[in-house]
Amino acid sequence: MKQAIFQRIFLGIVMITAVIILNFFLLHAAPGDVVDAMLAEGGGGDPELAARLRASYGLDEATHIQLIKYLGQVFRGDLGYSFYYDQSVTELLLGHLPTTLMLTISALILAVVFGTLFGVYAALKPKGIFSNFVTVLSLFGYATPVFWLGMIILLVFALYLPLFPAFGIRSLPEPEHAVGRILDIIHHLVLPTFTLAILYLASYSRISRASMLDVLGSDYIRTARAKGLSETKVIFKHSLKNAAMPVVTLAGLQLAQVFSGAILVETVFSLPGVGPLLYESIVRRDFPVILGVLFGAASTTIIANIITDLIYKYMDPRIQSIT
Repeated sequence: MKQAIFQRIFLGIVMITAVIILNFFLLHAAPGDVVDAMLAEGGGGDPELAARLRASYGLDEATHIQLIKYLGQVFRGDLGYSFYYDQSVTELLLGHLPTTLMLTISALILAVVFGTLFGVYAALKPKGIFSNFVTVLSLFGYATPVFWLGMIILLVFALYLPLFPAFGIRSLPEPEHAVGRILDIIHHLVLPTFTLAILYLASYSRISRASMLDVLGSDYIRTARAKGLSETKVIFKHSLKNAAMPVVTLAGLQLAQVFSGAILVETVFSLPGVGPLLYESIVRRDFPVILGVLFGAASTTIIANIITDLIYKYMDPRIQSIT
């Protein structure tokens, strides 16, 4: 187990380094930089001023020299300094990350739990109305753009039925007590979380339904029923654990997609998360911030895959003997 963990950590570091290098060259291959964005916002500037600004930011050096310096900073735990915000990238991300994490984690948990329950119930009655509903929900989730769904939910539940706030993460003025502030944040996160969760809930319900149907037709399930075990024990003790394996795999692989979807949802609902920060940084060509966000997304995905492997080993001990 320890050897497998170290191997995955080493491969994860290699993959993160490759992602940094690829993103660095792609960003620098695009036309324009932060100096061009600054001068455009200021109404223009002469070439001498632009040259001085690029020299102060180190943008006048060769691309491979900039890459080597940036990799050295990252390996020392420094993600660089924002050209536009005049602030450490790490501080910027830590200031915006809590909102994104709350949205991503709550939506993922909601999607996995209810998606699995929907799939299991649909598998118990594969020709029932609810099973057909799960199929339609899956098609809807696969085909619906997250920003479109977010705008529809925003119009219905924040404008026409003003049950939830339309934007932001906190009310002004904020509640005085800590419990009130927590409930206020939850109230603001209901619509964004529901928007993000409903799309991925469709995937988990479809996968868990197909997996549960396959497990229920297995020989050991028929044996368990022949021994006189109750249907509850057959489903939740013998079937669900094996049927949940594909769901665990999908959750680990989809974490990056959920993170990307959270960025779009944050933009629709004007949440102070990583999404608006990334959008503004792209518009302003603030490369250190963009690279920092991409680095965080890649690291989160790789760590999630490692955790998924460990959960696999816990849920199925046979994998330990193979690896």
